[in-house]
Formats: sequence, C-alpha cells, structure tokens
Amino acid sequence: MAKRKAAGNGHFPHLLSPGRIGSMTLRNRILMCPMGDNLANEDGTMSERQIAYFEARARGGVGLILVGSVPVMWPAGAYNPRHPGISDDRFIPSLAELARRVHAHDGRVALQLVHGGKSSMQDIAAKRPLFLPSIPTEQSAPDPLGAMNTGEELAAMSEPFIACGGQVNPHAMTREEIADVVAAFADAADRAKRAGIDGVEVHGAHGYLLDNFLSPGTNHRTDEYGGSLENRARFLLEVLRAIRARVGPGYPMWARINGTEFFMNGNTVEDAEQVAAWMEAAGADAVHVSAHGDGGRLILWTETVPQVPGHLVQYAAAVKRHVKIPVITVGRIDPEMAEDIIARGDADFVAMGRKLIADPELPNKLAEGRREDVRPCIYQYRCIEQIFLRRPLRCSSNPTTAYEHEFELKPAATPRKVLVAGGGPAGMEAARTAALRGHKVTLCEESSQLGGTTLFSSLVNEANGRLVEYFEAQLQKLPIEVRLNQSVTPDLVRELRPDVVVVACGAHHDTSGLRGTERPNVFNGHDLRALITGQDPALAAAKLSLPQRALLQVGRLVGAAGSMDRLRDLTQRWMPLGKRVAIVGGGLVGVELGEFLVNRGRQVAILEQSAGLGKEMAMPRRWRAVHVLREHGAEILTEVRVQEITDVGVVYVDKDNKQQTVAADSVILAYGMVENRALADALRGLGPEVHVIGDAHGVGYIEGAVRDGATIGMAI
Repeated sequence: MAKRKAAGNGHFPHLLSPGRIGSMTLRNRILMCPMGDNLANEDGTMSERQIAYFEARARGGVGLILVGSVPVMWPAGAYNPRHPGISDDRFIPSLAELARRVHAHDGRVALQLVHGGKSSMQDIAAKRPLFLPSIPTEQSAPDPLGAMNTGEELAAMSEPFIACGGQVNPHAMTREEIADVVAAFADAADRAKRAGIDGVEVHGAHGYLLDNFLSPGTNHRTDEYGGSLENRARFLLEVLRAIRARVGPGYPMWARINGTEFFMNGNTVEDAEQVAAWMEAAGADAVHVSAHGDGGRLILWTETVPQVPGHLVQYAAAVKRHVKIPVITVGRIDPEMAEDIIARGDADFVAMGRKLIADPELPNKLAEGRREDVRPCIYQYRCIEQIFLRRPLRCSSNPTTAYEHEFELKPAATPRKVLVAGGGPAGMEAARTAALRGHKVTLCEESSQLGGTTLFSSLVNEANGRLVEYFEAQLQKLPIEVRLNQSVTPDLVRELRPDVVVVACGAHHDTSGLRGTERPNVFNGHDLRALITGQDPALAAAKLSLPQRALLQVGRLVGAAGSMDRLRDLTQRWMPLGKRVAIVGGGLVGVELGEFLVNRGRQVAILEQSAGLGKEMAMPRRWRAVHVLREHGAEILTEVRVQEITDVGVVYVDKDNKQQTVAADSVILAYGMVENRALADALRGLGPEVHVIGDAHGVGYIEGAVRDGATIGMAI
C-alpha cells in the first residue's frame, strides 16, 4: 500500500516545538482534545480507570491534556452521569491525583469547565429546570437521524426522558441565576488551581449553556444578555473576568468558541473574530476555535467535521488574525497536516482527539522518528457513539483504550511457541502482542497479502488500510516469522509442533438457503476480493467475460492488484459489476459496499431482513453512510425475505407478505457470515492448546477482531 509522507525527513519541527499558553510552558504543540469519556465514578470523583486513561496520554508525550466536560454545578448541568465534578471541595483529592500522575510524566493538564444548558441530560432526568437563555418558540424539526437507530440505541438515548416521565422543564434564566453560574465557574477554577491542575478552559461552544447565550439561533432575550453580539457575549465574558479575578493574573485560563455555526441562524466567523478579541481583553490566555450547528445535518453533511480533514482550520486562522494570544485549532487533523498548519501560522496549537484515543504514544513516536508505529484512528466513530449512548469510552482501533488501568504488557512467565493461523487484524494483533511478551511466533496467511478482509475493505474505507499498514510494520520489527501463501493444516502443526495455535482464519460464508447463488452474476465478499485483486484465475474464468478478464490483466500489469490506492482509483473507472447492483444484506458490509458503489455511479438496491441498516456500525458512521445512500437514490428495502436470485434480479417478499422483484445486473451477497471452527476442530487432539478468535469465533468485524487478538495475546 502507498505510504504517507511525513513532514520533512520524518520530523515535525514546528508541531514538536515548545509553546506557551499564558504562564504555562508546553513541551509540544499537541493538545489532547476535550472529549466526553464517561469514565468518572458515579459520585463525580475521578476513577482510577479515568486517571489511568489520561496518564497514558501524558506518558505518551502529549503537550497538554484537556479533560472534557467538567460541570461546574455537578450534578446539575451534566450531560452524562459519569462526568467528573468540580462543584464542591470533595472533588479536589481525585483531581489532585490526576495532576500528580500527569506531572510525573512531565505533562500538563487542564479542565474544560462547562454547564450543559439545553444539553444537560442529567437535569432532564432529575426533573431540574433546564437552563436556557430563552424559551424556544419554534417547533423542533424532525430528527433526520432517529430512523437510523436501533431500538436498543433509542432506549439508551431516551433514558433521561423516561426518567422524568417526559416532563422536560425548560427555564429562561433570571439575572440572579446567571450570576450564580458565573460564580460557579469562578469557584470551579479556584478548585482546579488548588488541586494542582495547570489551567482551565471555559466551554463556550457546541450548544452548551454559554454558547446558547452566544448564538442568535438560541438566544431570543430582550435584556442586556440578548440581542446584539455584545449582549449575547456578556455571559461568557463575565465568566472569564470572574475566573481571572479569582485565580489571579498568572493562572492559565481561556475559552473554546465556535468559529461558525452551520445550518442554523447562528454566529459567523466574523462574530467569532470579535468575541475572541473581547476574550483577550477579558484576560483569556488563548482561544480554542471549533464549530457547531444543527446536530443531525452537521453530522450528515459532507463538508463539515467529522468528514473532511482540517475543514475547521480556516476559522481558527481567521480568528488568529484578530488576536495576539495563542489560537488552538481542531478537527480531524493528522500530524502532517498539523505540522503544516503551525508552520503556516494558521494556529499555534492543534488539539487531537481520536488520534490520541487510538494511540496515546503518538507524540513520543513522532519525536522518535517512528511515524509508522503510530496506531491509526480508522474513523469508525465508536468513541463518539459512546457519548450518545451515555456509556464508557471505546475505540475500534485500540482495545486497550480506557482499559489502561488493567492492561499491562508483562513478559510471559514461560515463553512458548505460538502458531497463528490467519493474517487479518485478529491474527496480526495476537501475533504482535504475543511476540512483545516474549513468545516465539509464526504467523501463516493462506493468501499472498496480510490484512484479510480488512485489506479489501480499505477499498471502501481507506482508513482500514492504514491499520493494516500499521500491523505490517509491527510484524516486520518483531521476531515474528510470517509465512504468506501458507495454509495451516494438521500436517503443518505436526511439523512445527507449537505449544499454542491461535485460529484467526475469518468467518465462513453460508448462503446455502438461497436459490440462485450459483449464477455467474452473483458474488460474495471473497469473490469480489479474489476478482479485483486477481488472486483466483479460475473464478475469473467462471464469472467474467473475456474482455473483463483482459481488463483485470491490464490492472495487474500496471501494479493495481498490489496497491489498494491504485485499485481504489481503478474502481472509479471499471469494476466487474453491472450498472444495477442488488446487495443482499444491509449490515455493516452491505451498507459500506452500497456507499462505495453509489459513489461509483451504480444504481444500488439493498435488501435487509431486519428493520434497519448497518446496526453493527457506530451510529455516526451509520448515519453518514445511510444518508449517502439515500442522497444517491439507492433503493432501501427493509423487513424483507429474499427468496431467489433469477435472470432479472432478486425475488423477495415484503413486509406486507407480497412477492416483489428488484431488477439487478449483478448481485452481491453481504450476509451469511458465521463462525468458522473447522480448522480448530481439525487440530484438536494434536497436542497444542487451540484458541479461536476474531470472526472465526463470532463475527465482530475489525473492532472485535483487534480486541480478541489483544486479549489472547495477553492470556497465552
């Protein structure tokens, strides 16, 4: 696969240079973006799990950790039940322990102080008044995302509304209540300082209380806190002045604001420029520029985060021209882009969220010239989904994220010979972890390339290929024997005599209950992978015409088959599929294939037995993919029973029990993946310990595969 170029000769001189925010010196320009993690104790104190999570990022070399969403009036103003509090002195000891552990690694830590305003789900659940600048007068638009969620997801997100019996209590704040909140922010900053926390960021963005006042889309007051921009910014500026008065001139303090607001009658970048200048005059030591907007459309829209890397940098750059204090930017920024941003002077610091969730060691690895060792974020958005579901943080790429308190890579008590069957993510992670613990590892992959189905899926989701690249680099650096084009058989096990065999050979495809699957225009995932990569000439002869086989041969001659980037480019012009494609199965595989195909001009129909699509996908990823399908006119048929594939298409029975046919030139079977224990069963009784992981054990896709690999690598 094509490798990314690092800045300069693998160095990042601007990104890794020291910087200052007020009196605080930071070892580099990388900030850990404030994100909800839901790892605190139920009483609002920081848990060992949460402290260990942040400590790992400090150990990994990040310049500054921003602890996201710390409610200043906890439990009031909290979005989720496990946010850390700072509304009482009883919270100071655990915050002090966090500061001590971060400082032990020469790191710095700041708290993002917040009141949730209209997003305070805990206030809704407890039937407390929901603080707002003014009572909304317009009716809410229909939620474009609701129909894309499962019943379990809707139930989790509805918990606060169920708890309050549907009796939400919106409340336009009085002047006295505004003064109370201002005082609460100042008190919180003082507690942070006494706990040894290095600074505070006031959250004035993303639809929380101070932003509710800042935005003309949500603030309809007619007093001194509404109307003009100056009036709408009054609450935020009063908070900043109160904090500065309480903590003194030397304690770092700043705020996060929106550089613009999308899809609503909100603030513009010109408004942000003015607010930032007022913040500087009020004593802020920096300004953190993000963006916000109508929630549903913001997630779905192509041009906004989290879809387009670096899309929000333009707003930070505009603000920077109007202030002398440092500016922080954010929004799907990788190290190469971050280096360029700082070199150009568009921002002084870059906040990274998902990158540091996926690899806490990212800054250290960059400083050591080990860019290829950075475990990539693969943009499945599981981390963001957990916030919606009010559950603890998870990462699809890194199974140890949020489990740092219990996951310690220790040498094995007795080194053993380990044979891994399968070179997908489960097998590669198992081999990597086992080798790091001192085991002698051999990994066998029956095809000519590592990566398994994940490599092929990188045609659809390029980030998946970055994960394969990462694993390939790790296996090359470790004393692991990798055998390509090598199947694991009982004879091989007898020859190698391993102590442990880890079976990671992927799922088995079982579509035997459907008539017509033998037709030449019907493909499963294995067929498509083999055809496009040219790994099965016999299959190509059976499925493709002579001209199609000739085109595949041309692709191999120009090297496309060995490069997912070249193959991705080739698929823009040709694939062994007709114009009309029916996909049987609307799970993760079917939805991602559908999105891939509509973007290549195919007319797509997806047939799914259940009521919704992509239930295995994290919600933000699913929302975007289903939106793309609908935007391109894909035919989405749910609650159907597929009966047969014929010359004209796919015959199915709809939810009204009527037989229908969807026309198709090509049919893709994106269902029927089941556990695959045949190899494990064949090896039992030969002597070695046998373990089955990944999709061979039960279909869990990339996230499940990587988690299984790490778990078994730690256990053996």
